[in-house]
Amino acid sequence: MEFKYKGLTAQLPSHTVTDEEVDRQLQRLVQQTPRFIEVTGRPTESGDEIVLDYAGFCDGEQFAGGTAENQTLVLGSGTFIPGFEEQLIGKNVGDKVTVEVTFPAQYHSEALAGKPAQFHCTIHSIRIRSAYELDDTFAQEVGGCESLDAFVLKLRRSMQAYADQQGEMELQEQLLKLAAETLDFTPDEAAVEAELDIMMQTMRGQLARQGATLEMYCQFMNTDEKTLREEGRATAVAQLRNKATVAKIVELEGLTPSQDEITLMLEAICRQNGLTMEQLRDCYDQQLEDAVMQSVLTTKVLNFIREHAVITTA
Repeated sequence: MEFKYKGLTAQLPSHTVTDEEVDRQLQRLVQQTPRFIEVTGRPTESGDEIVLDYAGFCDGEQFAGGTAENQTLVLGSGTFIPGFEEQLIGKNVGDKVTVEVTFPAQYHSEALAGKPAQFHCTIHSIRIRSAYELDDTFAQEVGGCESLDAFVLKLRRSMQAYADQQGEMELQEQLLKLAAETLDFTPDEAAVEAELDIMMQTMRGQLARQGATLEMYCQFMNTDEKTLREEGRATAVAQLRNKATVAKIVELEGLTPSQDEITLMLEAICRQNGLTMEQLRDCYDQQLEDAVMQSVLTTKVLNFIREHAVITTA
């Protein structure tokens, strides 16, 4: 079969955001976004949210992990160690309070477990949470718009832009799959196993960010890692075929990444992970460099196929 990646025919998925979708998103925003009202003229009460600085000391020495600035804390929530929050009730903005507590005997830090400690606290503000109404105040404080009508228009445009972006991504995936189907390529078993290793490593990382492990996931889903690997085999083969397709088009068309494209990709990585460019450079190794180059080249190939395709609209 001839390898074909020019003149492919595909359909661009199209969706127009409806009034109902906008309304649902507005309701979600109202439900998920509490309104904070500053409290003045009274001391703190249970249920108040305060903003404070604190520094923890044990045996007269400041200990690691016990210091924070502009930390938010809901009094009575039980977020901090027993006895901490109660000592901040009945205090006023600007008060400096020394909180004396004893760490639990089973505390995660053995150096602090069961020991008395003092936290020097400064209260910066007191506020209470309330619910927003779907009105101009909500639009101004949450949406950054002068009126609710203006916020609805802004939200609709944002949702439509996202829908259009998703449609474009689906189109590019269609085109790459069509091209890959014409490539004479069969990955060997070692390559498939290596790709499965990467997939499992990625899955472990995703679970870790949610506070879970692969073992916990397997137990919850009544499965095991061997089964997960077998279930992911077809995906691994498809991903290898796509990578081979990208590499072949790069070779045939002489595509190379520009420095600007690499910089844009690095900036995107920083945004997604909350890093500065300096922090990214500290962990920039050969593996990350290879991944960045592969991502840039894949983007170039997708754009190339898209430019040379025949596109219809759904």
